[in-house]
Amino acid sequence: MRRAGHNQCVTPRPTPSTISVVVALGLVYIVWGSTYLAIAYVVETLPPFLAAGARFLVAGALLGAFLLAQDRWRRRRGASASVQAPRWIEWRTALIVGTLLLLGGNGMVMVAEQTIPSGIAAVMIATTPIWMNLFDAAVTRRRPSYLAVGGLLVGLVGVVILLLPEEGFERLDPVGIGLLIVAELTWAAGSVYARHGPSPANGLTGTSMQQLAGGMSLVLAALIVGEPGRLDLGSVSAASWLGLAYLTVFGSLVAFTAYVWLLNHVAVSTVSTYAYVNPIVAVALGMLFRGEELSPRTLLAAALIIGAVVAMVSGRPRDAEEPGPSEAASLEPADELDGGAA
Repeated sequence: MRRAGHNQCVTPRPTPSTISVVVALGLVYIVWGSTYLAIAYVVETLPPFLAAGARFLVAGALLGAFLLAQDRWRRRRGASASVQAPRWIEWRTALIVGTLLLLGGNGMVMVAEQTIPSGIAAVMIATTPIWMNLFDAAVTRRRPSYLAVGGLLVGLVGVVILLLPEEGFERLDPVGIGLLIVAELTWAAGSVYARHGPSPANGLTGTSMQQLAGGMSLVLAALIVGEPGRLDLGSVSAASWLGLAYLTVFGSLVAFTAYVWLLNHVAVSTVSTYAYVNPIVAVALGMLFRGEELSPRTLLAAALIIGAVVAMVSGRPRDAEEPGPSEAASLEPADELDGGAA
């Protein structure tokens, strides 16, 4: 997304305490890693597009209300406004980015987890930073790094291994795997577009707009495929309601806030470690709470995919040490290194 004030003098921020960094990283690691488990519970009894649409519409509205209240408080204290009315061209960016990230990315993960274990979904989505690197190279006409190309090839080998049937284990649904690949590609494309599309100077304003636009796209998709007609509120389980509330409050608001704080206080190389910690958390939680099995095939595929991402992230040049993306949108500051569509 647009970088604001790169040519201005920047006042150095105070060094954060170690405990603050640890807590914020812990939130991003655990909460975003656990969103895959929450999604698995949500889609048990709730339609995926409707549930995701509700999640992001509520989260976007809450964030927007908070920003407006904060802005009003600042004005009463005589400070300058922190929130400007968005331009139509910025709403266009929000619609494109929100649709790609939240409908194409998160929405496809929601649908896929109806047939794919949550841990496997998290492992596959972990390859998203590699696709982002390649897409960004194509847009900027820069040759992708050997690590990115190698990481992509190794990651694809891991996906092929996941699709191979293994004696004693049920074969993974190829349609679900295909939806996860679509989620990776659309999330990566939306993240790269978000860097170049006109956006508000206040990154959280852009986040709110993208969540609202993406939520509307998800609801429209739900209407097209007839989800409202299949929704029976009486049959929705408590686990699904709790999962949806968890995704909305903790996934889209709490962990995202911690992520933005980290981006502004520590190196992106430190923050980006969540890209390969999240799938490990997701796999562990899937085994613990849903009894998801890890076959030798799955372990090998996970090692290849996560190893490829680790190599690419750790091999980023030092001049790439600048702010990165978010879970819910590729949402300011720019130069994403996002880990997924949960």
